[in-house]
Amino acid sequence: MNFTVRQIADQINGTIVGDSDVNIIGISKIEEGSKGSLTFLANPKYTEYIYSTNASAAIVSNDFEPSEKIKITLIKVKDPYSSFTTILELFNKDNVERKGISNLSVVDKSSKISETSFIGSFTTIGKNSIISYNCVIENQVFIGDNVKIGDGTIIYPGVKILDDTIIGKNCIIHSSCSIGSDGFGFAPNEDGSYKKIPQTGNVIIGDNVEIGSNSTIDRATLGSTIINNGVKLDNQIQIAHNVEIGENTAIAAQSGIAGSTKVGKNCMIGGQVGITGHVKIGDNVKIQAQAGVTTNIESNSRITGTPAISYINYNKSYVHFKNLHEIVKKIDNKD
Repeated sequence: MNFTVRQIADQINGTIVGDSDVNIIGISKIEEGSKGSLTFLANPKYTEYIYSTNASAAIVSNDFEPSEKIKITLIKVKDPYSSFTTILELFNKDNVERKGISNLSVVDKSSKISETSFIGSFTTIGKNSIISYNCVIENQVFIGDNVKIGDGTIIYPGVKILDDTIIGKNCIIHSSCSIGSDGFGFAPNEDGSYKKIPQTGNVIIGDNVEIGSNSTIDRATLGSTIINNGVKLDNQIQIAHNVEIGENTAIAAQSGIAGSTKVGKNCMIGGQVGITGHVKIGDNVKIQAQAGVTTNIESNSRITGTPAISYINYNKSYVHFKNLHEIVKKIDNKD
């Protein structure tokens, strides 16, 4: 792709400082810029690179004023990070429209596939499933019976979507995810063994959801495991049976949520967080990485640690944690 700085500025309502006719053929990090590339400056830690980068243009904030001479063209915007994301989407568009069903796929005749969608090689689609408009189902995907996939959704290679799953519009499911497998449900017998509890529910995923590679979302025991609109899940996340994740909540990698827990809207959950089952987490909650959540959390809370407590209380306590040995010595000496 090839754009002028003027064309890019028009896309993001930017103000140009420099040559508006410079050609941009790609995107780069500011410290690795090359001729013809576009970069951005959002983090002040990288300001030094704006003076040495070989990129041809940079997106910067409206209030940025160089402290020395620069050689590249600037595009000034209100929010450089958001604007750069818009341009990334522009460069990431697939110019080659893919439609049709590969001869190497297996699609049950009872399923309905939109003529505007693409089904890749070695993909299997079961009975009575529906693939809506402009979907891309890549190679080696398994889709079971009675599955519904909404308009514009992309399913990457190796994904397994089991029976009765419902996926909304404009979702992205990355490679090797498992959606709709059995929940971890077993009843103990008197002899110490376990009897499997049938998992008869399904998974419902809303619109504009993105799920990272190797993540697992289990079907409900009864009813549905629900991932609401706008949720963003990183790689290697475990969502157990009957969990519900509220709208626009983001969860980082290697976190796990046990069965029947309800997570509110607009939450941010760090990596390697563990959340026990049957608890309720309110809206707008922020949980730091590696926290262990064992109780209900009120809306707008900020928590960390294991078991998780508020940021403020944890930081106050940490002052004493690191000095605990000396504190104990002082107490012992008094005795």
